[in-house]
Amino acid sequence: MNQLPSAFWSVSIAEMLQKLQFAPQGLTNDQARERLARYGSNLLKPKERSDALTLLLSQFKSPIILILLFAAALSLFLHDPADALIILTIVFMSGLLGFWQERGAAHAVEKLLAMVQTKAVVLRDGSPQEIPAEEVVPGDVIILSAGGSISGDCLILESKDLFVNEASLTGETYPVEKTVGVLAPETSLSQRNNALFMGTHVVSGTGKALVVRTGTETEFGKVSERLKLRPSETDFQRGVRRFGYFLMKVTLVLVIRSRKPFFKSIPGMYLLIATLLVAGITVVFPFTPLGKLFGFSPLPISFLLLMGLIVVGYIVAAELVKRVFYEKVRF
Repeated sequence: MNQLPSAFWSVSIAEMLQKLQFAPQGLTNDQARERLARYGSNLLKPKERSDALTLLLSQFKSPIILILLFAAALSLFLHDPADALIILTIVFMSGLLGFWQERGAAHAVEKLLAMVQTKAVVLRDGSPQEIPAEEVVPGDVIILSAGGSISGDCLILESKDLFVNEASLTGETYPVEKTVGVLAPETSLSQRNNALFMGTHVVSGTGKALVVRTGTETEFGKVSERLKLRPSETDFQRGVRRFGYFLMKVTLVLVIRSRKPFFKSIPGMYLLIATLLVAGITVVFPFTPLGKLFGFSPLPISFLLLMGLIVVGYIVAAELVKRVFYEKVRF
């Protein structure tokens, strides 16, 4: 296949036929498979496979879990395997709960995506075929109709009252009419009325178009590459992180303030009472009129169990730190 000019909107259909080696009746299935292997799937990013081991290991990187693992190591160092076993059991159960929830969520998302998978109608072996949009390749001839999504950057082959919404790419709120033609290479994106772009959709009319670029090579793909940022932290993640820092501070307070066991120290009792109150309110509030008014839903049992395991693990870790501080540290 000859090298394709970057400004494909400035190339005639006849020249494009030679460069992309396509026929007006579309590619054959064999040609499509060969090009799919050469160019890859028509995706902006590779499909993420939910690897079970990676997902399981990711459960043990939160600040709270790291604190508990440190406490377990400290317990082994102090020749106290019983406490170490308790902590590791708590950490393991917490990790399994998190793994079970995320694994279930990942499977649910995969099923949902399979149900709403974007399709494209292309000419294969001379007849229209509906295929997943990710299998569209350069050289495919796609059939356009109202409501359809554009599955790649394309050159218009035929059009009849064809209007396309390009707001997602150009910001233009009004549909743009698309027709056959050849434009100057320097034509701006919003003025390329002989071309279609991935991420846009047909508002009205019909037509046919030749797919020129797919995946990250499209205009939409280039924008997505430039906009790749670190995912923002969710409210739940932020809350867990702050909760971990809070536990660290309280641990230090309990070690500076009292040698007594957790449940016999005044700070420990205050913390226990506050924890029980917060837990009680959290469980009961969704069942009250105010909870229904503000849209709160009951928490799943697995989440409550996870929080309980974290609190118990924290208490054990606090006791270990106190033991080291008062029995092993020499002034």
